[in-house]
Formats: sequence, structure tokens, C-alpha cells
Amino acid sequence: MAGGLSKAGWLGFAKPLPRPLAILLAALPFILLLVAYLYFSDARLEANPADKLMPSFQKMGATLMRYALEEDPRTGARLLATDWLASMKRMGMGLGLSALAGLIIGVATGLFPYLRAFFMPFVTFWSIVPPLAILPILFIVFGVGEGGKIAILFLGTVWFIARDIHDYVRAIPNEQIVKALSFNASLCGLLRRIILPQVMPRLIDAVRMSLGAAWLFLIAAEAIASTDGLGYRIFLVRRYLAMDVIIPYVGVITLTGFMLDIALRRWVAWRHEWYEARRR
Repeated sequence: MAGGLSKAGWLGFAKPLPRPLAILLAALPFILLLVAYLYFSDARLEANPADKLMPSFQKMGATLMRYALEEDPRTGARLLATDWLASMKRMGMGLGLSALAGLIIGVATGLFPYLRAFFMPFVTFWSIVPPLAILPILFIVFGVGEGGKIAILFLGTVWFIARDIHDYVRAIPNEQIVKALSFNASLCGLLRRIILPQVMPRLIDAVRMSLGAAWLFLIAAEAIASTDGLGYRIFLVRRYLAMDVIIPYVGVITLTGFMLDIALRRWVAWRHEWYEARRR
């Protein structure tokens, strides 16, 4: 028994890891990646100072500062800010509409058996269709402007959110609903007091888990038809092998997604402590 407890403790099952050790383990993969890049970049630049594949951090930093601070001679805009704001506007509109529609569909199909039988096969069908495969159709139907980009973001994430909310609503104990209706609660009262308070943190979690897919669809749409945006800039400079632009832009995308993920997690932990405690 003592040997089993010792083994469980060594593997981390007996108690949570100390915070300093957890931070070190979390940082270690990034440190190793950084060291590996520095090593191979120095080796390539030493062999060929004009190498573009793995630029030095100094060159990438100078390029990022130029895009962030200097005005573009053609447009007079600071390109990094313009691209970031354009992408975030599309992301916000696409994911916002997706969250609203997913909430409505998920709650309706989770609560009402007739709607579930009528609509869930349709939701399941569309969740299997690869959004990028219908991207040309969306551009034809909605145009190559903002409508097509928001549509791909919407269709790429709404079905996952709807199915997740549907499953979560169905998992709500039926006794809560029956008891509320037994006390003559209206449908609006049932939604406002029983369903939505439990579903909202789950909706935020579903949106958070959709961020990776949303970025993929957004970058693909911007790469095909756009005049600004983070994805547009990456695909614009790829023809010049401008890795000193591409890598920093990928870093900006990653950092933005990381910060959004943290912000949504913190919001759930702050506003819905019961949900966070139950998830642990």
C-alpha cells in the first residue's frame, strides 16, 4: 500500500503539483523551442547571411516594430494595427453571431423533444460538412467582402457550439424543470432562472474552445479574398519568402488567441465560481 501511494505521489495523482514546478513545466517546451530556433537560425545565417528561412530575432523585431510604428507610404496606415483590428472585427462578429445562434439552437433542441427530432439531424449534418470546402460557395453567395468572411466563421463554429449546448441542456436534471413548472413558472421564467444561469458559463467555454477553428477559417478567408487582416498579410508576403514578417504575424495571432483564452477562462471563474469548482 505504501509503495502504491509513493508511486501515485511521484506520478502526480496524490496531490496537486507545487506552483513553481507547474510553472517550470509549462515554460519548458517554450524554452526548448526557443533554444532550438536560435541554434538552427544561427547555423543557417552563419552559412548564408542572406538566408530568409529562419531570420534572426533582431531582424524579426525590427520588422515588427516597423509594421507597428511606421506609416505605410501607400496607405498612410500602421499595417500591424490595421490588420489586427480588421481580423478582430471579423472574429468578433462571426463568433458573436455563432454564440447567439448556437445558444438558441442548443437550448431549444435540448429542452423540447419535437424540436430535437426536427432540427438535430440537420445540425449534425452541417457539423460534418467541412467549412473550407464550401468557402467558394460562400464567397459566391455572400460576396468577397465582409459577408463571406463572417459567414465562414459562423458556419465553421455554430454547429459545434449548438451541439455542445444541446448536450449540456439535456444533462440538466429533469427534476429542476419539473419543479419549476409545478410552481407555475412561465417558459421565460424557466429560461431566465433555471436554464440560462447554468448554460452561460458553458457557452463561454464552447466559444473559447472554438477559437482555434475560428482562426483557421478567418485566415483562410482573408488569404483568398481580402485587402487587410492578419491572414491577408501573411499570404501577401509569402511570395517574397518574408519570414521576418510571417513569423511575427503568426506570433501576434497566437498571442491574441492565448490572451482571449485566458480572458474567457478568468471571466467564467469570476462570474460563475460554481461552474469552475465543479469542473476541477
